[in-house]
Amino acid sequence: MIRFKASVLTLLLSALLLLPTSALARDSFSVCWSIYAGWMPWAYGDESGIVDKWAEKYGIEIDVVQINDYIESINQYTAGRYDGCTMTNMDALTIPAAGGVDSTALIVGDFSDGNDGLVLKGKDRLEDVKGQRINLVELSVSHYMLARALDSVGLTERDVTVVNTGDADIVAAFSSRNTTAVAAWNPQLSTIMAEPSANLVFDSTQIPGEIIDMMVVNTKTLEENPNFGKALTGAWYEIMATMRGDSDPAKSARQLMGEAAGTDREGYEKQLEATHMFYQPASAVEFVMSPALKDTMQLVAEFSFEHGLLGDTAPGPDIIGIETPSGVYGNSDNIRLRFSPEYMQQAAAGEQ
Repeated sequence: MIRFKASVLTLLLSALLLLPTSALARDSFSVCWSIYAGWMPWAYGDESGIVDKWAEKYGIEIDVVQINDYIESINQYTAGRYDGCTMTNMDALTIPAAGGVDSTALIVGDFSDGNDGLVLKGKDRLEDVKGQRINLVELSVSHYMLARALDSVGLTERDVTVVNTGDADIVAAFSSRNTTAVAAWNPQLSTIMAEPSANLVFDSTQIPGEIIDMMVVNTKTLEENPNFGKALTGAWYEIMATMRGDSDPAKSARQLMGEAAGTDREGYEKQLEATHMFYQPASAVEFVMSPALKDTMQLVAEFSFEHGLLGDTAPGPDIIGIETPSGVYGNSDNIRLRFSPEYMQQAAAGEQ
């Protein structure tokens, strides 16, 4: 009898393994986000019920979770706690991709167009940064921006001292008497710039399109559950349509986002001015399809390799394959980061 039950169980397990992927599709997912101008729409999408509406349309559930620490949110995604997470292109490469997690940039929402900046206290020339200690989130996009800023005036990181500081502590750090320079992103950057002694000497407008903000999802999860991608993308572009313009609903949406970011509508709108938002899916698709994206990711990969972010044993910056519509940068046999316009194209075509 025991042998019969074991045989039946074996047959059932074998049958399950032979089922098509769709038969094993999940119906519950979770994504996480942290406070940043380009990601506040997820707060509104959760609060307004837009995400729930699109999830229900496809017969699934999507839990949207705020995590206060940005890097921790990516770590939790990488560990498999979440199916998707908001992050920049560099952090997508250096944390989940470098950790072996195959990830897809499902939604390219914007790029920083002034939301990231290098601030000096009491000095107003970029060249004055030489010899200074700079507080920033080490090995983040702030660090990348610093490297690009230094290179623009013939300096290198050997000419400064980087002081690792959490994003939640960067404003307090600038207020310290001993701090003379910080690199930060909004909303912290706006708070810092309100100080009389703060001088912005370099920002992301000088490296347009290089600091990209995305919703990144697990590639295997997306492949097995396309409705997850459709629901997230559909919700995102409904939020974009709602928040744009001067209508009362748009102002109300931006008010909620501002409050969730610790400011008000006017403060949040100022941050949006420094954010190149892709309100229309077609503009996001155009950005992703451009050959410039592959060139940007090569720059990011080279910076990441030089700072040991691709692993201690990485032989070069091309160890990880980065797939873009214009081609693969790096090892095509080890693709771990994918820029796919597929779901954004569906949104542009009204197919969701």
